[in-house]
Amino acid sequence: MPPIAKTTTATKRAAVPAKPAAKTTIKARAPATAKPLVKPVVKAAPAIPAKVKKPKMVRDSFTFPKAEYAVLDALKLRAAKLGRPVKKTELLRAGVKAIAAMHDTALLAILQAVPSLKTGRPAKA
Repeated sequence: MPPIAKTTTATKRAAVPAKPAAKTTIKARAPATAKPLVKPVVKAAPAIPAKVKKPKMVRDSFTFPKAEYAVLDALKLRAAKLGRPVKKTELLRAGVKAIAAMHDTALLAILQAVPSLKTGRPAKA
């Protein structure tokens, strides 16, 4: 038998072919003064409206004389005939806006026409 030759790392490296040298390529750049042929299209994002915060509500109760309470019902019927049905709270809020828009002399005159009431709940009949 012939003797087996020992392989060394040098002979193993010689058996592997060497990688070719990396090619260097130079890309041609456009001159800095050249203008692009096509303008980029920029789409505007749709405007999102800011969320409107709901006003905080306050629950309250108060006493009305029967005659004035009947006026509220009459005003509700009147608004319904005009094609704008309203709730009692809407009538009261509209009244507050109307009073707030008055001049001082008109406000004093209307306040003098309204008699003051005893506070608290009415006695049960």
